[in-house]
Amino acid sequence: MSLRTPLGRVLGLGAAKDGTSHFWGQRVSALALLFLGSWFVISLSTTTDFSHGAVIAEVQRPINGILLLLLLVTMAYHSLLGVQVVIEDYVHSHALKLAALVVSRFVHVLFAAAAIYSILKIGLGA
Repeated sequence: MSLRTPLGRVLGLGAAKDGTSHFWGQRVSALALLFLGSWFVISLSTTTDFSHGAVIAEVQRPINGILLLLLLVTMAYHSLLGVQVVIEDYVHSHALKLAALVVSRFVHVLFAAAAIYSILKIGLGA
């Protein structure tokens, strides 16, 4: 016999021991995207010159480079979580679901790595 209330049992991790971290990952990354996306929109709206040199100079500023890296990494993570939910909900074949999840993870990591490399290359002046 358990002394836990029904609410206490519901707030646990459940049988899979996995859903809570996924839920919180989506919510926290969405909140981070709200702030980072707002910074990005404000940064774009205050920029007057969109020439190649001016954009490179903006990304080379340390605060802008760091915030842009955080924005892109957070976007990749949030997108990965969202696509994972869609695949798990709508792909019914186990083999196809597994393949789609693996391909999705590889594509998200590839794009995140390319974005990180690009921003670091610009930011470090290479």
